[in-house]
Amino acid sequence: MRLLLSSAAIACLSLPLLADPLPSWNATDTKARIISFVDAVTDPDSPDYVRPADRIATFDNDGTLWGEQPVYFQVIYAVDQVARMAEADLSILDSDAMKAAAAGDMAALVATGKEGLVEVVTAAHSGMSVSEFKADVAAWLDTARHPDTGRPYDEMLYQPMLELLRYLRDEGFSTYIVSGGGIDFIRVFSEAAYNIPPNQVVGSSLAGEYKTDGDGPRIMKMPSLFFIDDKEGKPVAINHHIGKRPILAGGNSDGDFQMLEWTTSGDGARLALIVHHTDAEREYAYDRDSHIGGLERGLDEAEARGWLLIDMAADWARVWPE
Repeated sequence: MRLLLSSAAIACLSLPLLADPLPSWNATDTKARIISFVDAVTDPDSPDYVRPADRIATFDNDGTLWGEQPVYFQVIYAVDQVARMAEADLSILDSDAMKAAAAGDMAALVATGKEGLVEVVTAAHSGMSVSEFKADVAAWLDTARHPDTGRPYDEMLYQPMLELLRYLRDEGFSTYIVSGGGIDFIRVFSEAAYNIPPNQVVGSSLAGEYKTDGDGPRIMKMPSLFFIDDKEGKPVAINHHIGKRPILAGGNSDGDFQMLEWTTSGDGARLALIVHHTDAEREYAYDRDSHIGGLERGLDEAEARGWLLIDMAADWARVWPE
């Protein structure tokens, strides 16, 4: 029997196959749900269609777009900075946290709790202009290496998430970082690492002060907190900086819970993603009892809320860029 093909069918056969938008993701339900959501909100004939101006996607940084173990990378920078500061002035070592930082004792520093970490980060980040701070962070990133992988910290990026960011932008989304990390710290590398420009980075910040002197006008970083972009602070910061509720949000810890809740409580199609660190062989496995990136409430409530848990071991074909 002869098989007759229309000219349209022949033309279709000559077209190349569509490229996989998420090649580092395994063919699991997770990948299928992400693609299905994107298809639904970008198809003008879909009842879930969202115009490009409202396709806002927000992502946590630490543990979501790049690593965060054995401790937040910004804290490692701060520890190195405090050690340099202590060489010039030992009087700054006036607390257990500062002493632990100067000694490079991460375990002792973590034992001081959130207050100790904030103290060290504040000390290391203040007393210089924003421009000086960014230059110092850039120089640190050029030389510092992760203690377990030996990679530069700005190469400790999750390849599947880089693909997701690119896929979303290709489909008309605007992608933002909304992180508990320092806004000026992340802005140093966000464009090169994620193709997210500095004006699309939302983060915690110290108070700033405008000064004019012999060096010209400068914005100085002051030793007091201005805003903590974590937990309830994330929706507030999204409203303040972006002015629109996201339709997609991704995080990895309970510090992101309110951002995911805020995102999915809006009208229309919504998607919340949680990167669950389940891969002790290629990265780390941690959730409920972790001192960094603890995930308990999100783990317990994700299914009931319709949030998508990304199982790193099962859903990702690879973790790091090659």
